[in-house]
Amino acid sequence: MTTASPQTEAKPAVTVIGLGEMGFTLASAFLDGGHPTTVWNRTPEKADDLVARGAELAASVRDAVTAGSLVVVSVKGNATARELLEAAGDDALSGRAVLNLTDGTSAEARAVADWATAQGAQYLHGQIMTIAPGIGGAESVVFYGGSDTVYDRYQPTLQLIGGRGALVADDPGVPTLYGMAVHDTMWGTLNGFLHAAALLSSEGIEAKRFLDDAGASVSALLGYLPMIAGEVDRAEYATEYGALQHHRPSVEDLIRESRARNIDAEFPSYTLGLVNKAVEGGHAGDSYSRLIEQFRK
Repeated sequence: MTTASPQTEAKPAVTVIGLGEMGFTLASAFLDGGHPTTVWNRTPEKADDLVARGAELAASVRDAVTAGSLVVVSVKGNATARELLEAAGDDALSGRAVLNLTDGTSAEARAVADWATAQGAQYLHGQIMTIAPGIGGAESVVFYGGSDTVYDRYQPTLQLIGGRGALVADDPGVPTLYGMAVHDTMWGTLNGFLHAAALLSSEGIEAKRFLDDAGASVSALLGYLPMIAGEVDRAEYATEYGALQHHRPSVEDLIRESRARNIDAEFPSYTLGLVNKAVEGGHAGDSYSRLIEQFRK
């Protein structure tokens, strides 16, 4: 296969390694965007539809890597990502851009970055914040970290993944942390809402009706996040209003109401434990953001 030259390509050749749900969708997006696209997967049959639409199926990982100036990896785990890239051979990555879109921890992302850079590659790590059908959407978010050269050079190509991509750091581990922070916030919010919905439904109140009536109050909660973030960043928690001592009775009421309705009270009980520990530690007059100290060991 011909080695691609990013300096002379109007639409650079892209290689996609891994054709799971996300990898397949990424390859489709590059094809639809007019990029010469080479694909490789352990199960070659997964590429049949892409090949029918114009993609090249590489016979080996090395052939795949050497076919593209931008090598996109989307597999299960960073250990697999590195294993596959290593299989391309010591010289295959030299001078190429690697975009690793594989999930994992920040330390794993950094380890792959260090290794790939040592092979002569320019490395960019990406955290996709959408499911496969959202790839290419104007509002789809992708956090990138690593080489600003890769990010700038391939900006039109990266737009095919998500319209709201952003280079958030030169550290390839940061996008992973950003993604985890979004998910952490999401799961906490969803768990809280589902507990509330269980409480409401025990009275025969529809969750949709509740949102129609209380939507403004629920939406306003997000408006407090910048204030809380500022308190956390400054480590300044004293507040005149809404102190922890005023949260405690409301949480206790929620627990008693839940138990009376045979609704699992573990979720609000965990919150009460956090509040009690802070209040008993002398922080009754502090804001809710004080509880961050209890998550730090």
